[in-house]
Amino acid sequence: MVDALEHDAAQPSGRDEADALQRCAQLLSTVEDQLRTAEKLTKADEPAPVGNYERRKQEEEERLRGLHARLRAVQRGIKPAEAPQPSTSGKARSTSGPGEVGESEEEDSEEEDESQEEEVVEEEEDDEDGEEEEEDDNDNDGGVSDLARPETQKKTLSYIALSTFKGEQDGDLAIEMGDVLQILSKNADGWWLAQDSKGDKGLVPKTYLKVPTSAFLMLTTGFKFCGFIEGEKKNDRHFKIDATDVLSAMGAIPAGFRPSTLSKLLDEGVTFRGSRYIQPELSQSNLSFKDLFLDPDTGKVRARSSRVCLSVSLWTCRMVPSPGVGLQVLSRHVRLCAFNGSQVLSNIHTVRATYNPKSAKTWSFSPRVGVLSSLLDGDCFLRCDSDSPDLGILFELGVTYIRNSTGEQGDLSCGWAFLKLFDASGAPVPLRTYELTLHGGTPYETDVEMDPSMTRRAGAGSVFQQMMASRKVPKLVVKLRTPNHRNILLPDTLVGSVCSVHLLALYRQLLADTLLLDRVTMQNADLICSSVLATFPEVLDQSDLLDALRSSWENAEKNLKRSEKRDMSILKREFVRVYMDYVFPLFYSAEMPGPRWADEEVANQRARIIFNANPNILSLDHAHQPFDISQVTYDLLISARH
Repeated sequence: MVDALEHDAAQPSGRDEADALQRCAQLLSTVEDQLRTAEKLTKADEPAPVGNYERRKQEEEERLRGLHARLRAVQRGIKPAEAPQPSTSGKARSTSGPGEVGESEEEDSEEEDESQEEEVVEEEEDDEDGEEEEEDDNDNDGGVSDLARPETQKKTLSYIALSTFKGEQDGDLAIEMGDVLQILSKNADGWWLAQDSKGDKGLVPKTYLKVPTSAFLMLTTGFKFCGFIEGEKKNDRHFKIDATDVLSAMGAIPAGFRPSTLSKLLDEGVTFRGSRYIQPELSQSNLSFKDLFLDPDTGKVRARSSRVCLSVSLWTCRMVPSPGVGLQVLSRHVRLCAFNGSQVLSNIHTVRATYNPKSAKTWSFSPRVGVLSSLLDGDCFLRCDSDSPDLGILFELGVTYIRNSTGEQGDLSCGWAFLKLFDASGAPVPLRTYELTLHGGTPYETDVEMDPSMTRRAGAGSVFQQMMASRKVPKLVVKLRTPNHRNILLPDTLVGSVCSVHLLALYRQLLADTLLLDRVTMQNADLICSSVLATFPEVLDQSDLLDALRSSWENAEKNLKRSEKRDMSILKREFVRVYMDYVFPLFYSAEMPGPRWADEEVANQRARIIFNANPNILSLDHAHQPFDISQVTYDLLISARH
């Protein structure tokens, strides 16, 4: 049809010219609709597997753009006065060295500049397979393709570097991850002429580049970034490229994977750690405690009940997608916390998962070993006093990975599930086993699927086919149970391992007696001399030291008589002795490296030091950190939650 239209346009004659112009407008509209549809298609939209999908999609888009350019040329030839200026479909790309290309750039005409601008837009559409939402947000002109926009609406887009490139020969441009580059020309061999923020020009491989998202553009225009403002140092960047952009471009992670939301919250400090929630909470006036009370009848500290108090057992995760071969998985884990759909309401507790390499998509918990580490214990407790009607438990499956090519480490979310604890009438949900379907994206996104094609297949076909397809949907199996520690002295809101409950209760009992019974007056805010109160919360965030305390306490309990085990004063005194003899010296040992998540070498080194520890660790033969007053004093005003 386009060939016939070009033939008619070459021989215009009155009525035929008007008819050709009308046909040209109709074809232009059809081609633009098809191009917009092709741009938004993904591999998951195909009803059956398609080989070389990206290459075929790119060829189809290039064919449509070629037709679009030909129709624009016909439209201009028929009625140049009213038709929009044509966009050139391309120009000969230079394959010469960077010096020759640089000279030709100074002599480029305005038509060549327009062609380069269109190529940048076209490359954005080809490279951004998984970013239709950002493109839709920016299309405020009714979804018209960039090819159909007037020249005044077009603007050249920058590219960002996905990884560091040092340069292989003279003429190459050395770049670092996160650099923003202006593309001056594109060569057919895949080496593009680029210019960095300093004005240096050179060739870079196109596989190292990516079109920035709308969020990235907002950051670069709203804040100082990457030295675009004169005098800005490169190390003072306010934006770090998201690792998932790199991994998505490589095809190393499934579509539903995202950066771990709960891992980011843990990295912000102690706000969502157990060391903060184990501390006493002050009332609104800051003159009393909200979660510590004395019983007027007995004169003892009274245990409090929470709105939610239950045990959660992690059983298994099935059909969890695995990262690609370019990533080495250091840890598979589940993070859980109290959540109301928009806000984290408790500390974030982490449980490591185990798996069989022969069945890498299945995760299990609580392996049957000798003394089970609290980090591997799938039996957890949850207490929360929030009155939110949407209160529930958020489970986020995650992996800690390291890239084989660059050595970079990060945390990814492999999916999440939310178990609401109250129904529409406000009644608690039954305590039973639940199979929770895993969702993709972040907990703040509700419409992202782990595998859209799997969901489509599960909803089509016969009943048997639907049953077989549903078995391939990623799921987390958990069980809710009544806890055995309902009346012990624990904070109103806390999530942790069941195996360490008795240690937390002893610490809270010691803390409550010190704050409510031993102080001279309730208004006294002097420093309290107690190494246990000062350091135990930090030990709580180090699971290996907590396990060492648990093992030492179990050995000490074996030497207590039955009557002594019922005497709280004896238990507190023995708890302090065990803590000071075994855990406190390890905590401040100069030989003990700091904890590092998912670092096997550091974990083994710490395990050797803990295993070889003995009561003589306080002798002169062992090196310890320099003494500081904070090691032995508890500051109520700083430690208490407000």
